Amino acid sequence: MAASSSTHTHLFHTTSLSPRITPSLSHPCSLKLPTLHLPTFKTLSSSPLPPQPQTLTLRRATADATAPSTTTSFHGLCYVVGDNIDTDQIIPAEYLTLVPSNPDEYAKLGSYALIGLPASYLTRFIDPSETKTKYSIVIAGENFGCGSSREHAPVALGAAGAAAVVAESYARIFFRNSVATGEVYPLESEVRICEECRTGDVVTIELGESRLINHTTGKEYSLKPIGDAGPVIEAGGIFAYARKTGMIPSQTA
Repeated sequence: MAASSSTHTHLFHTTSLSPRITPSLSHPCSLKLPTLHLPTFKTLSSSPLPPQPQTLTLRRATADATAPSTTTSFHGLCYVVGDNIDTDQIIPAEYLTLVPSNPDEYAKLGSYALIGLPASYLTRFIDPSETKTKYSIVIAGENFGCGSSREHAPVALGAAGAAAVVAESYARIFFRNSVATGEVYPLESEVRICEECRTGDVVTIELGESRLINHTTGKEYSLKPIGDAGPVIEAGGIFAYARKTGMIPSQTA
């Protein structure tokens, strides 16, 4: 599949998600979302983007987006992958017909997360006959999420039960889609953690302290702060955050 340009910064088509702006909002250009301080991304070669998959329905927020973050830590088993894990490996194109706004298809999409990894990964992200993963944290190397701009990639990970990805670097579009959909926290490591952790290690991520603790090895690692992207992800995505903060009308208004 052709790789998307690193300068392509569109989140995804939002025709079916964005509420209609009423005439009373005379200055729509004044609705500004928080500035996302993105990490440094690896440059990819330019090529035409493939046709975009169907737009997604974002998960509804379960907390007031204007309140301080209540998601302070994640704890569980980690699943370790290497460099350049692309969207075909995260969720192959044959499963993009699944519609995440349908709860049954959302769950089915999650059951295929990381199914495209090569056979050299003897331990699979999701066990056979299971639909959810037992690994709540994915640890990766460089350029995680490269490839196409499909929004299904972070959605599949979130639907499978993953809460966060910790990578050395990300493809820009995957990072932005993770924030926009609110499915997983895309955290960036200060060092190459993927070479020091093993699949099945018990780890904790402390968001407030920007650190990862590997309880199996006893080592701790600094992470780069998630910054203004944190409240957007916790709210359930960019539109849920905008509604909660009054930037756009709520769906019940």
